[in-house]
Amino acid sequence: MAGDDAPTLGVAMVGYSFMGAAHSQAWSVAPRFFDLPLRPRMLVVAGRQAGPVEAAARRLGWEGSTTDWRSLLERDDVDLVDVCSPGDTHAEIAVAALEAGKHVLCEKPLANSVEEAQVMVEAAEAAAAHGVRATVGFTYRRVPAIALARRLVAEGRLGTVRHVRAQYLQDWIADEQAPMSWRLEKEIAGSGALGDIGAHVVDLAQHVTGELLTGVTGLLETFVHERPLLAGAGGSLRGTAGEGTGRVTVDDAAVFTGRLAGGGLATFEATRFAWGRKNAIRLEVNGSKGSLAFDFEDMNVLHYYDATEDPLVAGFRRIYVTEPQHPYMSAWWPAGHGLGYEHGFVHQVVDLVGAVAAGEDPSPSFADGLQVQRVLAAVERSSMRACAWQDV
Repeated sequence: MAGDDAPTLGVAMVGYSFMGAAHSQAWSVAPRFFDLPLRPRMLVVAGRQAGPVEAAARRLGWEGSTTDWRSLLERDDVDLVDVCSPGDTHAEIAVAALEAGKHVLCEKPLANSVEEAQVMVEAAEAAAAHGVRATVGFTYRRVPAIALARRLVAEGRLGTVRHVRAQYLQDWIADEQAPMSWRLEKEIAGSGALGDIGAHVVDLAQHVTGELLTGVTGLLETFVHERPLLAGAGGSLRGTAGEGTGRVTVDDAAVFTGRLAGGGLATFEATRFAWGRKNAIRLEVNGSKGSLAFDFEDMNVLHYYDATEDPLVAGFRRIYVTEPQHPYMSAWWPAGHGLGYEHGFVHQVVDLVGAVAAGEDPSPSFADGLQVQRVLAAVERSSMRACAWQDV
């Protein structure tokens, strides 16, 4: 728990919808369970419309609200800016905040293009020279079972990585009559399933194995090209409100293969058209000495196979990742009491605050976000070029 005598970290947030709510809970909860070296203070949240952002501030626990995100940069009490707005705003807000001397947490994907992400990396590197830190929000890294998987691979328990299988399966727009959303507009979201959820499994594959993808070949598909607009939404959905239908300009699904730096092969699938799969993030790693398997729909469990064991008793071991020895778990509940989706965001706050207090660069960095962006861009190029192999 952050003590009352701990120095204050003034936090401002841009955006207050789904991700904003998750981040708000994390800023509120983290100092209540973890001994933080800085005490986060939730100062102000920014949004486009005064009424909704004021209501969000009251509901989510922020002291104030504003419709001008640039005003956050002029406040001396704001130390960190948390960017939870759509992808087309990330570069402008993050770069301006870094140049103003504010630490930055930016949601994934880092930007809507490699070019924007590169500008953000350059800004982060320049800011780091003055002690200003930046990180990108790949929160699934902070699921304790995933953190344990990374530890086991780093310890060499799987040996040489030979295969990675990664999937992110959802069904939230599998209904053809599901309404338009800003996430279905390329101008705002950058890409569809590829960038929204595919980015996560690309990051997880590289993070858990400790190896980068060096090349990919892939295919994107849009199954439903027109969707109904939400009538009477008052324009709050940024171009997706009104009568009639709107055109979907992003991919609905992505499948691609890749090669890791160590020579291993990887396969990926990202879709929002998998009926019955609500948030199935699946990762399996096969190495020369064993295997790991994870599914977010059973997020407290990691399956581990040790190929060096006697075949008489060998088999996948089900590890219930709730022991105090497991990553992050000592701050939470007694063993056997599982965590949920929101806890990854809490752990993100814990790691970020610790890095800022220690004067260290947090992980994942903007450079890590750029690497993922390069993979996504290579998949998109491959799809446009008849699945031709693309170097990353």
